[in-house]
Amino acid sequence: MLPMNASYATHPNEFLATLYQAAVKRALPLHNTAAYLPAPPKGRTVVLGAGKAGGAMAQAVEALWPADKPLSGLVVTRYGHTPPRPVGVPERIEVVEASHPVPDAAGLAAAERILALTQGLTADDLVLCLISGGGSALLSLPADGLTLEDKQRINKDLLNSGAGIGEMNCVRKHLSRIKGGRLAAACAPAQVVTLTISDVPGDDPSVIASGPTVPDVTTCADAWAILQRYKIEVPAAIEAALKAGALETPKPSAAWDKQPVHLIATPQQSLDAAAELARTAGLNAYVLSDELEGESREVGKVHAALARAAAQGKGPFQKPCVILSGGETTVTIRKQAPGTPKGRGGRAGEFCLGLAVALQSQAGVWAIAADTDGIDGIEDNAGARVTPDTLARAETAGVKATDCLDRNNAYGFFEALGDLVVTGPTHTNVNDFRAMLVL
Repeated sequence: MLPMNASYATHPNEFLATLYQAAVKRALPLHNTAAYLPAPPKGRTVVLGAGKAGGAMAQAVEALWPADKPLSGLVVTRYGHTPPRPVGVPERIEVVEASHPVPDAAGLAAAERILALTQGLTADDLVLCLISGGGSALLSLPADGLTLEDKQRINKDLLNSGAGIGEMNCVRKHLSRIKGGRLAAACAPAQVVTLTISDVPGDDPSVIASGPTVPDVTTCADAWAILQRYKIEVPAAIEAALKAGALETPKPSAAWDKQPVHLIATPQQSLDAAAELARTAGLNAYVLSDELEGESREVGKVHAALARAAAQGKGPFQKPCVILSGGETTVTIRKQAPGTPKGRGGRAGEFCLGLAVALQSQAGVWAIAADTDGIDGIEDNAGARVTPDTLARAETAGVKATDCLDRNNAYGFFEALGDLVVTGPTHTNVNDFRAMLVL
């Protein structure tokens, strides 16, 4: 947070951190859930869900649901992402934890239990589904012919391939017994209402957590083409099933119109909250987009060009200003020579490293990039920060930016400078947050 009487000019790093915090706060479930809760049904209300915001979403429902109305269910979230229980709010929805981004046995057990809870539902019952980013890995129920070990390997290969989130989730839907609309189909004849927090470019509910309650327009052929494109191997039986269309997902029809899906928090809303705070502080604020994709380091280069132009009085952005963006970039893991130390880091860190190299120590530019869930990939940091003297301090510390970039070692680079952004889990997830301050 900004010190008392401080400003963006005197404490630029702290100011950028405050913008990040404003973006996260805008996406917290308790601030966004009440307007979308349906009326209690004649029968039972069963809450099912998965995602990195799952624990906080469950607690929001518990706090807002009438105390005299029945409420039960099960939600799975990432290890360490269950928020402290609010005082005075009784636990009515069980929250369990599992692994992300690679699924584990705990996620498999949770998915089996969630699917079992759909048995015996009636037309008088309501199923309230709480879906947020991360649900694809957390809600893992392999298709027939796949083992958990198969799913783990395929998931790792997808994460390392540079595939976009839409491509990854297309594959995940077709290799699952619960994603791609299958969870909602299992709830029939109960009413299904989905509350979701978007972490994907374009806010497509069928992509968020691989759309367990949303019909799927992608096909087995699409999934097979993606696996071929990125040279990802699957068991022969799964290859044959995909080619034959035997693993097809539920498709859109009029029946789905009676199963509403509500986006309760989106990346654009969080970027707008940060922009509003920047304008209140007296800065020009520009939001590039909430759905940028591409290689993290390349997106960093593009952002650097915009910031350098603004700092030099060129281009459409007038300083002093903040330039904001969101979305979900990717990191393709580079092959290394034998004996080369393995790099560490996520897409926010790699964006910052690519940005720092391309900025060329441009005066007057500070930046932050962090994942709004508080975890950059599989590391313990949310992201990193860049300052005008990042490269100079790196040289003094004996670390070379280009070498770290070649080894996908953004974590090691920014750790050496003390410029990792560490927040811990935030209990929400609207994906990447990037802000550049140009003075």
